[in-house]
Amino acid sequence: MEYTLSMTFLTETDEKYSLSISGVKQNLSTEEVSDLMDIILENDIFVSKKGAIVAKYAAKVTERQITKFEI
Repeated sequence: MEYTLSMTFLTETDEKYSLSISGVKQNLSTEEVSDLMDIILENDIFVSKKGAIVAKYAAKVTERQITKFEI
């Protein structure tokens, strides 16, 4: 299984900005995700065409199952 964390923020122009991180552990807690989003906001890490990122909006973890075939 492969897990991807997708985080959505609001920008200063009140538009949504999404950021995804693949390869995360499957049992992320709400607190861990919230803390990560806070760190991203506090450190003003990312620049968006839609303006500065100013608030958390939503987050989710997506699970993807991969089946490899030996040919």
